[in-house]
Amino acid sequence: MRVLVAEAEDRVAEGVAAALRRAALTVDTVHDGSAALAALRQGAYDVLVLDQELTGPHADEICRHLAEQGLPTRVLLLTAPGAGQEPAEDAEPGAGHRLARPFAHEDLLGRVLTLGRPGRPVRPQVIERAGVSVDTARRLALRDGRPLALSRTEFGVLEVLLRAQGAPVSGDELIEEVWEEHTSYRTNAVRVALGRLRAKLGDPPVIETVPGGGYRMGDGAAAEGRAGTESGTGPGGEAAGMAPGAVAEGP
Repeated sequence: MRVLVAEAEDRVAEGVAAALRRAALTVDTVHDGSAALAALRQGAYDVLVLDQELTGPHADEICRHLAEQGLPTRVLLLTAPGAGQEPAEDAEPGAGHRLARPFAHEDLLGRVLTLGRPGRPVRPQVIERAGVSVDTARRLALRDGRPLALSRTEFGVLEVLLRAQGAPVSGDELIEEVWEEHTSYRTNAVRVALGRLRAKLGDPPVIETVPGGGYRMGDGAAAEGRAGTESGTGPGGEAAGMAPGAVAEGP
């Protein structure tokens, strides 16, 4: 799930973002209305956490933009203390729910998860291919019944590849689905995460590099001998010039 937090106060925005990221959500933050509109035009967000007092343009203009453009983004409006929790009759167009300040991060997370679910296709909870499976509800990953200790990023990459069911997934698509908005392509973040993921999955290799097309989950046998052929990787799939276990991006 992708969430945009549009909150004028940096400290509040970062606190909300941190709470949502702990629940494995992808979160971007902005601090004024112009930046919020720009982000909404550039990316597809499931939920917008919106400061009612946001300026330039105001929160009601942002909600009106969502309604006029027919965007599916749901809105959680953060209001002043005592403003009430549910939308009033004259609420901004597109405002799905209101949450009065001060609020607990657990309450906000529950609202965001609820808003992000309605009207969306139900995805299978457990996805499996070539003996590798992920349980998205319990955040568990297995290889031939063996539990895998994966970071949030590694789990996200594996989930995207499994959902593709053997179809190629480009590096750009992985960045879009798993990483935060401002990840630099120059960090080789995708290659490093894939190197660690391949090492944890073990043999036989199941993640293939598709020339000019990105990566795919093979059937186990077809990937043999091809997993480590991508340019710039060495034994175990680590990026060239990096020590084993070196970190080039966040967990």
